[in-house]
Amino acid sequence: MKNALLALFARDVSGLVVAALVAALGFALRALGAPLAVVALFVVAGVALALASLRHLATLARTRRALPPPGVLVDVGGYRIHVLAEGQTRAGRPPVVWFAGGHASGFAIHHLHRAFRGETRSILIDRPGTGWSDTGPFPRTTAREAEEMTLALERAGERGPFVWAGHSFGGLLAANIARRRPELVCTLVLLDPTPLETIVFGPRLEALKDMRRTAWLGGFAQLFGIDVRGRHEARMRQTPAYAKALDATRAALGPEVHAAQALEARAGSFFTQASIFSELAPEGVAACAWETVVYDRDLGDLPVWLVGPKSDSDADIALLPEAQSGGAANAQRMFRFYAASRERYLATSTRSRRIVAPAGSGHNFVYELPDFTVEVMRAAICGAAHDAPPAVAGAPAHEAEPHAT
Repeated sequence: MKNALLALFARDVSGLVVAALVAALGFALRALGAPLAVVALFVVAGVALALASLRHLATLARTRRALPPPGVLVDVGGYRIHVLAEGQTRAGRPPVVWFAGGHASGFAIHHLHRAFRGETRSILIDRPGTGWSDTGPFPRTTAREAEEMTLALERAGERGPFVWAGHSFGGLLAANIARRRPELVCTLVLLDPTPLETIVFGPRLEALKDMRRTAWLGGFAQLFGIDVRGRHEARMRQTPAYAKALDATRAALGPEVHAAQALEARAGSFFTQASIFSELAPEGVAACAWETVVYDRDLGDLPVWLVGPKSDSDADIALLPEAQSGGAANAQRMFRFYAASRERYLATSTRSRRIVAPAGSGHNFVYELPDFTVEVMRAAICGAAHDAPPAVAGAPAHEAEPHAT
């Protein structure tokens, strides 16, 4: 039932259905003897919702006309996924596929795509419900999207093996693809990826609840042209460190990417997030663990690079309200827990490597330190054919060596 409702409300035209139901409820109440004032209230509300829905649908249509897809729309079984592939594969430089954090479009990591499309084949994929891709069926899961991404690449004519690079929740997706299709992997680069075990064993984070809540509320609001993202961002900006991260992201991506974000002003974008973010809850992990968690030795001897802050330079944990309560001992325990859980990905392969981000960096280093990230990715792409990474600035030599498992 939940997935059927998600599929219904992910269609922006369903705002008109809601408006009609509200107005019909007024007439039904009249038949039951309700006062005319009550009936009028429901009818007026229904008309207002219908007008808001129509305005939203018109705005969405104008946006789609003004922003045609720059890549190809590939049918993956009755719905389409947008694939943008630019540049040419060169000798010793395999193609690279990028995934941003969250349940984001390919354009959310466009700054790295821009940096490499002149050096090799660089590929962005819009996950279902984002960018130019259709919403697709529900439920949205990491496991399902891992299958969809590889199918979209194949039907778009892209041939691997690839270097797969994923940040945060996109890293979990990239790791899932590597587990399912190891023959498509030259090197897996995990940019501070999400380890689902932290959701089960870690503290209950209000930020994760807020992500899921915003996705649900945002979807219903968007049916009538009300975008809650601005309010959410304004609330986040009240914390200076978050404001700094948001500004760094905006600066790295550039104005053309922010123009394309107008495509995200649709209900399906929110409801696909609401569906897949259910994995970011203890009960969600319990339901999807076997299909989604990439665990020790799951990746065999695939080259895996884990890139992220070092435990003693991780600045993000101090931002969590949960770290500010319970005293210093609780904060230190949280610090150790998140720093250690990041390292678990090293055990997924016998050929894993650890690249340490510069001191003071945080989870969003891919935007805050784009030059460092480009340098790491260039090393990964150039070294993929030889399984030998060049030296990376900011990473001490012993920390760029293979990890013993």
